[in-house]
Amino acid sequence: MTADPAEPRDGAAAPAAELARLLDVHLDDPGLLDRALTHRSWAFENGGVEPNERLEFLGDAVLGLVVTDEIFHAHPDEQEGRLAKVRSAAVKTESLATMARALGLGRFVKLGRGEAASGGADKDSILADTLEAVLGAVYVDQGFATSYDLIQRLFGEVLADLAERGAALDYKTSLQELSAARFEVLPKYVVTDTGPDHHKAFTASVSVADETIGHGEGRNKKQAEQRAAREAYRLLIARSEAAETVS
Repeated sequence: MTADPAEPRDGAAAPAAELARLLDVHLDDPGLLDRALTHRSWAFENGGVEPNERLEFLGDAVLGLVVTDEIFHAHPDEQEGRLAKVRSAAVKTESLATMARALGLGRFVKLGRGEAASGGADKDSILADTLEAVLGAVYVDQGFATSYDLIQRLFGEVLADLAERGAALDYKTSLQELSAARFEVLPKYVVTDTGPDHHKAFTASVSVADETIGHGEGRNKKQAEQRAAREAYRLLIARSEAAETVS
């Protein structure tokens, strides 16, 4: 009896086949999904094997189109600016990395020894890029309809949540608008970092009109600034509501 190549061998499934089952998709060419999981560091260490970058490029475009189509039809009364914020929040690196972690994608990524040793399997950029490459592979192998269905399943709840979040889509922009309207000044950020290059932690503080009103920490500068802006924005809104109550 000949073994099915998609079945587990020695108690462990081939990564691409296991991921396909996890995503509930069928690929006629499993090699495409294997390539989608191949980081350039692994490709370099293994004789110039093709990495996932071309598939990532394609997957990014497919994801953007599907998300745009979804929010365009789901929110017929929203203006372009609002739709753009929802799309941006859904497809930004941090959001994609969060989705990839929920899928356990990091354990499937093929990394070079150095990248693996530096924690590459949990880096936002690598996880986000790999997820886009996987979407690109599905598109090449099975076409747009299957890709649309997969993205809809993965991102449906995320898009619904983002549509209800208002200022939370981009606290830095919301804080900037609020600060300019109330104080005629822009927020000022100070960011510091600690730790080795491969595992830095960032801390940000934000001041408005010379008063420091927000702090935040994150895996990168942008995340730390967003969290500081969130704290500052909420404080200013709370102060405004308190003032209205008193008056």
